[in-house]
Parts: sequence; C-alpha cells; structure tokens
Amino acid sequence: MKLTIIGASGHGRVVADIAKLRGYDDIGFLDDNEKLTQCGSYPVVGKTDKAFEIENDVFIGIGNASIRKRFQEQLRNKSLVTLIHPDAVIADDATIGIGTVIMAGAVINSGAKIGNGVIINTCSSVDHDCIVEDFVHVAVGSHLCGTVIIGKSTWIGAGATVSNNISICDNCIIGAGAVVVKDIEEEGTYVGVPARVIK
Repeated sequence: MKLTIIGASGHGRVVADIAKLRGYDDIGFLDDNEKLTQCGSYPVVGKTDKAFEIENDVFIGIGNASIRKRFQEQLRNKSLVTLIHPDAVIADDATIGIGTVIMAGAVINSGAKIGNGVIINTCSSVDHDCIVEDFVHVAVGSHLCGTVIIGKSTWIGAGATVSNNISICDNCIIGAGAVVVKDIEEEGTYVGVPARVIK
C-alpha cells in the first residue's frame, strides 16, 4: 500500500512509522523545504502542491493545527486516512474522525468521540464520553478525564490533566503539566495548577 505524508518533520516520522506498522510499504513525504530529501528513512518526493495530483492515500503529518486544517480542507476529496498505532487501546464504541492519528500507548475509552485531524499523542488518554473536536492536539502523557469536551484547534500540553465534566473552548493552549479544574470559556493560554490564563 502507498501513502503520501504532507510535512517532513519529527511528527511526520512518527506518523510514517505508524503507517508502516499498519501495512503501508511505500511511504513518501511532501514538503516545501527544498533542502529536504529524506525524512528519517523515508524519501521526500516533492513539494506540497503535488498532493493535488496524488491518487493514493494521504495523511497530513503537520503538528500546527491551523496548517493541518488548511491542508485537510483543501484535500478533502482525496483519500485521507486515519492512522492508529497497534499498541493503542480503542474502545469498540469510540469514534475516530478522518485524518486523525492515535499514537503508541494511547487509550481511548468507551463513548469517546474524536474529531477529524486530531493528534492523540504517545501515552495520552481520553476517558469515557469525552468529545475531542477537530484539529485538537492532545500531547504526550496528557489525560482527559470522563465527559470532557475539548474545542476545535486546542492544544493540550504534555502531561496536562483535564478534570472530569470540564469544557474547554476552541483555540486554547493548555500548558505542559497544567491541571484544568474549571470550564474554560475564553480563548487563551492557561498554565499552572490549577490552570489560570496568562494575561
């Protein structure tokens, strides 16, 4: 099987390794940095505008939510795939959107709904009945307790915890190690224990 990944970066390499484990044996990257010829052991085969010509499966391997969203919307008529590491634990009744990656050691529990273009990173967890909207990044080792709602394009930093029954609005940054114990209704960057906005 053939896969083209947009974005030749560290995140892209991890995505490629997951794709290989899922049976893709022909993996190449597109990136606009002309100096790049390889991404790890995988070739960079052209610039991102080549994506519109591709007939095989495509994945957006870009960490930045706004760029990831732009590419995914532009390429919505292509064969965008979802990639789930074989060592992730996914409940049978969880739903996972298109263009999402679930990395090694992640846990998605019963009733969780994961949107399109989401990153659920290594050893993070999304507990029962959570809603993780489109283009969210749940970073390494972070945890969403039960019935949490994370708004679109929000970043949950490494090691952060969101307590149960909490809602976070769109376009927020939750800092590494932060603990969110109250609803967040305004865009911004929130850090600390408990998490507070940076003015």
